Amino acid sequence: MIEENLTFVYEKVKKACRKSGRDFSEIKIVAVSKTHPVEKIVEAFNCGLRIFGENRVQEALQKKEALKDYAIEWHLIGHLQKNKVKHAVEIFDFIHSIDNFELAEKIEKKLKEKNKTIKGFIQVKLSNEETKHGISPNELEDLAKFCANLNRLKIIGLMTVPPYFEDIEKVRPYFVKLRKLRDKLNEKIFNGRLAELSMGMTHDFEVAIEEGATYVRIGTGIFGERDYGSG
Repeated sequence: MIEENLTFVYEKVKKACRKSGRDFSEIKIVAVSKTHPVEKIVEAFNCGLRIFGENRVQEALQKKEALKDYAIEWHLIGHLQKNKVKHAVEIFDFIHSIDNFELAEKIEKKLKEKNKTIKGFIQVKLSNEETKHGISPNELEDLAKFCANLNRLKIIGLMTVPPYFEDIEKVRPYFVKLRKLRDKLNEKIFNGRLAELSMGMTHDFEVAIEEGATYVRIGTGIFGERDYGSG
């Protein structure tokens, strides 16, 4: 099933790339494996996937231990509580959800203690939904300036989780706004180093790619519906 699903996903990615004049190699697929069992991750790995996204630190810790012999790049795509930072920096290679000064500072401190680096995204909240995390666009520049001076936490881009719309064209403005925010920060702070955009999920990743996404986070489109009894 995963192999068939992945073929379909790849075709959609290629179509979106053709439509927007981009190259397929520019797009990195984060297979969202949260709540799915280790066996499904192995199946996806055998289909060629190497980047896997988890929401919860504890679940990821168990999976990483079980899959320690697999060359997997682990991405934290869910909200990170400050009391979980110590374990998060041991598990993950990328953190997509940096959304405040205290969190960034604590990650930097823990990384220094462990003498390692992690790549990260600043998560931006572009909607009024209370359930969504992220820094507001008005505060983004100050956080970006702070993060640009960190040595261990390497900010490489921006991330957002837009509202869900049945009509995917309604989500396009959110992706456009994130791209414009990224471009503005590149000019003012990062001198072009802010290359990545983590945006788009199973429902809307084609539109995200058309608007500049470099990382798309796809769960259901690869694994099918979540198995809430696992993990």
